[in-house]
Amino acid sequence: MATPKRTTRRAAEPAASTGPAGVVAGYARTSTVEQGAGLEAQERDLRAAGCTRLFSEQLSSVATSRPQLAAALDYLREGDVLVVTKPDRLARSTADLLAIVENLAGRGIGLRILSMGGSEVDTRSATGRLMVTMLGAVAAFERDLMLERQREGIAKAKADGKYKGRAPTARNQADQVVQLKAQGIGPAEIARRLGIGRASVYRILGQPAAA
Repeated sequence: MATPKRTTRRAAEPAASTGPAGVVAGYARTSTVEQGAGLEAQERDLRAAGCTRLFSEQLSSVATSRPQLAAALDYLREGDVLVVTKPDRLARSTADLLAIVENLAGRGIGLRILSMGGSEVDTRSATGRLMVTMLGAVAAFERDLMLERQREGIAKAKADGKYKGRAPTARNQADQVVQLKAQGIGPAEIARRLGIGRASVYRILGQPAAA
């Protein structure tokens, strides 16, 4: 949905229309496979929570570009509040969520999550900041634990003589590519059979890629 530039909001604008905390803006997102009703439900909840500006979009959680979220973050100023219904509507991961929270906090902007594990979280309160800090600690613990297990697995594989590092998938199948080509099979069909890209097939065969 189209979003007005923040420049339309003037410093002399009376606070009565936005409340003592400044502008309360809401962000809603659904994946591309969800029904539009899900987006409407989020918008309804955000309006009920006092949002006077809404930024909505329908795209995957793993999408690298989130134009409306970027617009919302750009729109907000010190003293404003960003509201979302759930953390997974705002962020792709715990690390992403913490980065957004840090960005907002550094600019004097609050974040209100209407339902996080069944509870509402508001970073303007001591309890909300504590919950976010705990979330960060858990994320760091999980990351360290994963890295430790990875290191242990590599060390064990090396000790057993099984660790050879990560080799490109296409290179592992170079012999099969050559054999299939020798049987008169074309590059496109070879790529389909082996589940690799046609460019990889051409590269292995030393042939220029087809236009």
